Amino acid sequence: MQRIDGRAAGELRNVRIVRHYLKHPEGSCYIEMGDTRVICSASIEEKVPHFLKNTGRGWITAEYSMLPRSTTTRTPRESVMGRINGRTHEIQRLIGRSLRAVTRLEHLGERTVWIDCDVIQADGGTRTASITGAFVALVDAVMFLLKEGKIDVFPLRDSVAAVSVGKVGGEILVDLTYMEDSKAQVDMNLVMTGRGEIIEIQGTAEEAPFTKSELDRMIEVGYEAIKRLTVIQREVLSDITHVWRF
Repeated sequence: MQRIDGRAAGELRNVRIVRHYLKHPEGSCYIEMGDTRVICSASIEEKVPHFLKNTGRGWITAEYSMLPRSTTTRTPRESVMGRINGRTHEIQRLIGRSLRAVTRLEHLGERTVWIDCDVIQADGGTRTASITGAFVALVDAVMFLLKEGKIDVFPLRDSVAAVSVGKVGGEILVDLTYMEDSKAQVDMNLVMTGRGEIIEIQGTAEEAPFTKSELDRMIEVGYEAIKRLTVIQREVLSDITHVWRF
């Protein structure tokens, strides 16, 4: 099928990551994936949740939000509504899980890294762009801890990136736009490490069940896209890759 923007089935949208996008956080970046744009920041807090006190282990947690006019119609701020909706809770937990999965929390010490992902423009794949950008912000935050002498060991065991995959018009596509996602027969989000290990698969049939062979194909094309995202992350972080062990 002909995609709206002319891309091949397995082709990512244009990706741009800008490090140190904000002045105050220990780590931050701006990420563009096509018309989806997210600002990610990583802030260090010198305490941990109650369940981790006196364990010597750190924590990574996330908050996610969409600006009221990041979509085609205005959505009220959740702070005004008085509650966070289920979708936001789900995405926040996903971002936090994804980053913790590649972090040796015992090497962080008893401190928390708060990841904030703010969507300023949405055109599909906001959660996957948030994860890909959040990793870059996290790297700079832990590099800050290293330079300040607050930790002795680089705590990240691998990189992490994510991409959306879907079945649209009977064809497997990666990095779906909003219009493609709205017509998808299968909608999937794939989170993987740079080594190709799976952190999370979120796959849902929208119209009819899908087969195991289709699942395998979606993981395959998704992994190829994540490998390209990993290369982009490494290029953006090229000045500090000498401390990496992955």
